[in-house]
Amino acid sequence: MSASMSHDSSAEPNLTPMLDMVFQLVTFFMLVINFKGAALDLSLKLPVLGSARPLDTEGHDELFVLNVDAQGKLKVYGIEKDLKSYIASEARVTAAKLSTSNSKFKAGDELPTMVVLRADKGIPFKLLNEIIKTCQEHGFRRFSLKAMTKAEGS
Repeated sequence: MSASMSHDSSAEPNLTPMLDMVFQLVTFFMLVINFKGAALDLSLKLPVLGSARPLDTEGHDELFVLNVDAQGKLKVYGIEKDLKSYIASEARVTAAKLSTSNSKFKAGDELPTMVVLRADKGIPFKLLNEIIKTCQEHGFRRFSLKAMTKAEGS
């Protein structure tokens, strides 16, 4: 054996390709993650209707999802919120965004955002009506009541 082969030489692997692949995977998952799915409260028992159809957004980019349980309490990402103040704050944020991006929008105009109301089937109509009225007072005019089809309910 020669002298150069006799001492220990440590070989270090090149980690650059592996780190590059990990970075690309993290970037990919950050781009494709759907945060809207986290906004849905799956513990609600939605009403079952035979004529329920998938939501047609009709070109509306933004959806405002309200998850309301049978007692009329609003849950956003699992946290209970005050319904009226939450609707008011969302209306202010939406109006501010529209006023900066759309020169035709004026304060007090109808908001183009669609309100998706996911209300428990046990909610009294009086509470449901109050929620809709509160939304209308703050400029929301388009509504969609979420329900399940008979096939989904069984």
